[in-house]
Amino acid sequence: MNIRFAFVVTCKSKRFWLWTLAGIIIYLIPVTIRYATGNIIIPFLNWPGYWIGHVIPGNLSEKILVNMFFPGAVGAIAGEVFIGNIIKQSLNIKTKYLSRFTGAMFFVSAWSLFQFWGYQLAIYMPFSPGSNLFESYFVFPLNYTIAVCSIFTPTIIYSIKNFIKPCPIN
Repeated sequence: MNIRFAFVVTCKSKRFWLWTLAGIIIYLIPVTIRYATGNIIIPFLNWPGYWIGHVIPGNLSEKILVNMFFPGAVGAIAGEVFIGNIIKQSLNIKTKYLSRFTGAMFFVSAWSLFQFWGYQLAIYMPFSPGSNLFESYFVFPLNYTIAVCSIFTPTIIYSIKNFIKPCPIN
């Protein structure tokens, strides 16, 4: 199968769009809370509360929680669906996680490029002077580290879903 056709079929995949929309919604929840409250600090997501050097942000718990879904898991699912459409067969474990890794790295790279572009524009938050709307390029290595771990997010979510799913009663 050619790459163009695999891309089109991936873009038509319900699984891809379900993960994409869920990831975007999860990403936007803290943003919405910040704009609704007018405060950049979200108490229950603001651990450790202060920057550690330039690399570890003050909202590390939020960053891990959010980035595990978008762009990490969204890219992982996109990579898995795309490679599955290219080879036209079910993926074995090694191929599945390698395709998830590739997709996650691609999405994180694209998102980091967008964040870098936005950071260079120096758009500041209206309620917090001096706080750039986009994240600093110093946290990009952390984004890639989270993306490597996020290839397991779909597996964990599907396991939880199967555990919670009620058993049929005869």
